[in-house]
Amino acid sequence: MKHVLAPTLLALAGLCLATPASAQADFGSCLASLRSQAAAKGVSGQAFDVATRGVTPDLTILDLMNNQPEFKTAIWDYLSALVDEERVQDGRNAMRQWGQALAAAEARFGVDRHAIAGVWGVESNFGKDIGGRPLVQSLSTLACYGPRRREYFTGELMATLKIVQDGDINPANLRGSWAGAFGHTQFMPSTFQRLAVDGDGDGRRDIMASVPDAVHSTANFLKKAGWVNGLPWGYEVRLPASFNAGLAGRKNKKPLGTWAAMGVTRVDGRPLSGSYAAGIIIPAGVNGPAFLVTKNFDAVYSYNAAESYGLAIAILGDRLKGLPGIQTAWPTDDPPLSRAQRRELQQLLTARGYDVGEPDGKIGAKTREAIKDVERRIGLEPRGRPGGKVLEALRG
Repeated sequence: MKHVLAPTLLALAGLCLATPASAQADFGSCLASLRSQAAAKGVSGQAFDVATRGVTPDLTILDLMNNQPEFKTAIWDYLSALVDEERVQDGRNAMRQWGQALAAAEARFGVDRHAIAGVWGVESNFGKDIGGRPLVQSLSTLACYGPRRREYFTGELMATLKIVQDGDINPANLRGSWAGAFGHTQFMPSTFQRLAVDGDGDGRRDIMASVPDAVHSTANFLKKAGWVNGLPWGYEVRLPASFNAGLAGRKNKKPLGTWAAMGVTRVDGRPLSGSYAAGIIIPAGVNGPAFLVTKNFDAVYSYNAAESYGLAIAILGDRLKGLPGIQTAWPTDDPPLSRAQRRELQQLLTARGYDVGEPDGKIGAKTREAIKDVERRIGLEPRGRPGGKVLEALRG
């Protein structure tokens, strides 16, 4: 595998060392090829030229592609930053403000409004963090220089150009994540083409500027992904000491009676009840929290194909209903930090003379380097992790 990847990595290294002029020349050749592909997909030459005029590659995206938090961050850190008291309160406020739109989406598609709000909260913090990268720039960079999945990102670029050509969204507003996801609930362009719907009745599908369009489109996504009205996504359970970890898995669904016969109970001690099948996931192993999950969890999972992501949406949705969060302790002696605690951590680092930028609770490269220095000083492995031990050391 290393031998297969080496040419790609060397090519990327060479590209990053290239002069802006040479990189732009390569990019121009790639755009010319993409223009031909766009014509075959029904995108006019004029629409392509208008959308790509003045676009330059953004090579910083290639680093972001290799550092996706849902796959590299410990699940307790991932969830603590996405489902904290601050986000729950923001979600309750958003649900009050947009209650009519959420209720209409629930009635139209048969999807629990709290699950819809959970997606909204995890994806964009209820519209506060939609992302500011121009989609055409991001996707054309990935289509031309991506170390993998270039064909996929080329398809997403074509879908973006069709959105521009069709006039659903103002091209100036088409900004989002490094990977091309955009809007209140971060649809990929091809997903938008397939599943976005008009939620406010104006004849357009604008998930950037219209919250009703975004929540109706998300409900449509979850419905098409298999959401069953009235079925819970699942809940936290307690496993017997003899539980075989090999039986766990989202796809290893069994009738609730089978799990009950093995000694699995709800975390509050109540027996399992219901006629549906479910699987059990143990994201931190048998010594951490365990969750019984149904087809509705699978529908949420399909939004981003990561169990940690699916749990964030599910748990946030539960909290918005007024249910408690995760009850079982994570198997770590270094507790995770909420966003408020992460901001405090950054403020304390700044007070100690570290340059971490604005204390916003987002852990970037500067904050991680500063944390590594603190970890070395207190005898921890320098990983750059914002944990409780580092925070307590800085408080002291």
